[in-house]
Amino acid sequence: MTVVNMARLQQIAEVEFAPIVTEAYTPDLNELRIILKDGSFIDVWFSLKLAGRYSYHWDRKAIDGTIYRHDNAPHQRWRSVATFPDHFHDGSELNVKESHLSTDPEGALREFLAFARQRLTD
Repeated sequence: MTVVNMARLQQIAEVEFAPIVTEAYTPDLNELRIILKDGSFIDVWFSLKLAGRYSYHWDRKAIDGTIYRHDNAPHQRWRSVATFPDHFHDGSELNVKESHLSTDPEGALREFLAFARQRLTD
């Protein structure tokens, strides 16, 4: 079982991305929820049972019906994606592309929050 330093990830979200983050908290071990200023949220999750399994999920369903998620669940339907099992849901569950998110949790969170910041300011 690998435990990720969620307190450090929370600090990155709240300090480095303060202009877009309202709050961040850890609902459980290896989980982080980040509430954004527009009312949407990002859930970060690392499996305690399956080594290396992760998800960075931005849920905007209540705002505009979209979701954005980098994860590495090995769904066979995404086997054709060049970075399989890593893949990116770009706006919906069915619009899947390659994922080039960092393998380092801190780097990945920074990349994902930078993506969110860019989307929010477009």
